[in-house]
Amino acid sequence: MKEPGQTGPRASAWPRRLAQGPSRMIAPAELESWVVYEDERLLVINKPGDVVCHPSKHGPWSSLVGAARERCGLATIHLVFRLDRETSGVIVLAKDPQMASRLQKAMQERNVAKSYLAILTGELAGDVRVDQPLGPDTSSPVFMKSAVAADGQPSVTRFEPLSTAPGFTLARVVTETGRKHQIRAHAQWIGHSVVGDKIYGPDARLYLAFIDKGWDSELEALLLLPRQALHCHQIDLRAAGCPSVFEAPMPLDMREFCLKHGLKSPGIT
Repeated sequence: MKEPGQTGPRASAWPRRLAQGPSRMIAPAELESWVVYEDERLLVINKPGDVVCHPSKHGPWSSLVGAARERCGLATIHLVFRLDRETSGVIVLAKDPQMASRLQKAMQERNVAKSYLAILTGELAGDVRVDQPLGPDTSSPVFMKSAVAADGQPSVTRFEPLSTAPGFTLARVVTETGRKHQIRAHAQWIGHSVVGDKIYGPDARLYLAFIDKGWDSELEALLLLPRQALHCHQIDLRAAGCPSVFEAPMPLDMREFCLKHGLKSPGIT
């Protein structure tokens, strides 16, 4: 799908640092408060929606992996799977290569159950299973955007509405595959984009505006939240030999949005 009014070069996946000010740094005490579970081989973190996973040039405390490595006093720590910067929720890190390999193999063999919470635009009438291949959206001005494409990789996402209110749906989302931006791209494809999504929301040019001038009242009026309302709520690694199901409660920004717009969250802490 071609973005309306697209001209000029395509943008990279995340804003330039000069446009966004100083890098987001993680304080040691802050990181400690995010720990969901830890043993001698695993570290499970509840990542906020403004933290990058992968190491950056701004030093170890500017990314989740770097900060976790420093906290644990390890030369290397292994990210089992990543979340986009603006997606919050459960992240699993392995402290040794053997555990990392075991968990990554379990992910590849689909022996790991992961579920997300998402606030979607519009009212989703019932459960939807999207089985549509995803590939690069070469017509978009945003370089890293994905889209449904006939020659893309097989991608399956299940959306289950938990609560609806005028204009919005709180949904549980389960991914059967693990493609880049899968939930966000499939949500846009079914006509129910994730609230606050700068790339897969009403117009990807909003993302370009964010790069140029940062978050402002005009973007707030169109996107409603300063980040996408997507949260990795639960991951079940028991089939891979881990001790339990790891959960992260819905974050405050999403809870407040639900309360404001009349969305209930039954059975969700």
